[in-house]
Amino acid sequence: MKNDTPAPKARDLRTWLAHLQATDRLAVIREGTPLKHRLAAIAKRLDGQQAAYFQQPEGHDIPVVSGFVSRRAWIAEAMGVAQSGLLAAFRHAAEHPLPWREVAPGEAPCQQVVTRMDETHDLNVMLPIPTHSEHDNGPYITAGLVIARNPATGVQNVSINRIQVHGRDRMAILMLPRHLLAFYKAAEEQDRALEVAVVIGADPLTLLASQAITPIDHDELEIAGALHGAPLPVVKCTSNDVRVPANAEIVIEGRLLPKVREPEGPFGEFPKYYSAQEKREVIVVDAVTTRKKPIYHTIVPAEMEHLLLGSIPREATMLAHLQRSFPGVLDVHLSVGGVGRYHLFVKFRKQREGEPKNVILGAFGAHYDIKQVIVVDEDVDVHDPQQVEWAVATRFQADRDLVVISGAQGSVLDPSTTVASGHADSDEPAPPHLQGIGAKMGLDATRPVAYRGHVFTKVRIPGEDEVDLAAEIVPDARVDWTGAEVAS
Repeated sequence: MKNDTPAPKARDLRTWLAHLQATDRLAVIREGTPLKHRLAAIAKRLDGQQAAYFQQPEGHDIPVVSGFVSRRAWIAEAMGVAQSGLLAAFRHAAEHPLPWREVAPGEAPCQQVVTRMDETHDLNVMLPIPTHSEHDNGPYITAGLVIARNPATGVQNVSINRIQVHGRDRMAILMLPRHLLAFYKAAEEQDRALEVAVVIGADPLTLLASQAITPIDHDELEIAGALHGAPLPVVKCTSNDVRVPANAEIVIEGRLLPKVREPEGPFGEFPKYYSAQEKREVIVVDAVTTRKKPIYHTIVPAEMEHLLLGSIPREATMLAHLQRSFPGVLDVHLSVGGVGRYHLFVKFRKQREGEPKNVILGAFGAHYDIKQVIVVDEDVDVHDPQQVEWAVATRFQADRDLVVISGAQGSVLDPSTTVASGHADSDEPAPPHLQGIGAKMGLDATRPVAYRGHVFTKVRIPGEDEVDLAAEIVPDARVDWTGAEVAS
C-alpha cells in the first residue's frame, strides 16, 4: 500500500478518512451489507490493513466506517509524530491540556440536523447500529464518546462505554468504577438524572484523548485540543448543558436515569470473551443531532482499533508514573496478547539487584487492570513479543525472579477472576466487593548487574543494522544451474 502522502492534522473524521483513501488504506464496501454480524465480519477481516467504509449498509442512508485507527503507526501519523515518539507526544498533551473553544450552535456541523425524540422516532431506524458478535444481545454502540458533567463542579468527563440500544429511545450502558460512574452516583444520591451526550464519529485524536488516565475533573476534550495543537471547538447540546466536539458526525443527547436498571448483555468484550447479562443503568434519549450527511463509526470489539485506543493512553500514563520513581525505566508496552490492558512489558536500565521487583510493584499500583508485568533490559525491544519471550527464556528463573500477589483487585471483565472468586457456575453475579479479585504476577527477566565474560551479552553481528540489502542484491539476476553436476 502506498503511504507517501503527508498526513494532515486529523481535525475531523472526514479529513482523516480522505487521507486514508489517498494512501490506499480505505476499502469501500459494496452497498447492502447486513448490519447483523456481516458488517463486523468484513471489518474484522480488514482489521489492521484497511479501514472499512460501508455504503448504505442494509439499505441505510448513513454509511458506517470501522478500523480507521487499527495500527499503531496510523495513530502516530494522525498525531504528526514518529511512532517512537507516540507516548511522549501523548504524555505532553495530557500534561499540557488546552481549554476548549465554544462555538455558537449555528456554527457546529454536528447540529446541522436536529431531531427531537418522540413516539415517531426509533434509534434503530435512525442510525445503522450493528450487532457485532455471535452472542451479543442485540445492536451496540461501541465507538460512542460518553460525555457528562460532574454534578458538583461542572467539569466534564469523556469515556467510551458499551451501550446496548434495546428500545426506541432507551439504551443500557456499562459503567466501570471510574469517573462517569462517580458522576452518576452523585446525581443519583440526589434523585437526579445525569445529563449525557454520546458522540459518534469523532476524529482520531479526540477518540485517543478520551482514553487518557487522568484524575477526576480533568476534561479529556482539553487533552484532545493539545493533541490537535489548538483548542478543540465544542458546542452546547440542544437539550442539555453538555459540550460536545463541534465537528463530530452524530450526537445522541440524553439522561442517565436515577434508580433505573434494565438488562444489558451478553456482549463480546476486549478480553475476547462475553460478559454476562446484568441489570445496568439506563439512558433515555431526548434528541439526536447530526451533520447533513453523517458517517457512523463502529469499533469491532476486541480487534486492533479497540485494543490500541485503550492501550496507547495507558502506556503513556504508565511510563510517566514509573519514571517518576524509577528513572531507569525507558519504555513500556501493553501487549496485544494481553488484550492491551493486562500484560505490561517494561524496558529498564538496571543498576542494582532488586530494582526490577520494585518496578513490578510500582506498575501494579499504577492501574488495577495490570495483571502481569515483565521487566527486561535495555537491549530488549518491548514492542516485539518474541524478544520479550527470549528474555524470559534466558534471564528468568521462577524460584528467584517471580513475584506473585494474590487477592488483589483486577479487571472485572477478566473472566478468570470470576472463576477464582467461585462464581463461575452461578447465575447470579458476584457482589461488587468480590468482582475482579485475582492474582498478579511479575517476572524479573533482567540479566545480573555483574556477570563473567559474555555469558549474558546478546549475540550480534557487527554491521548487521547498517546493511543496505538493495545495494547488496543484484537486481533481476539469475543463476545458471545447468552446469551443476549430479552425483551418480
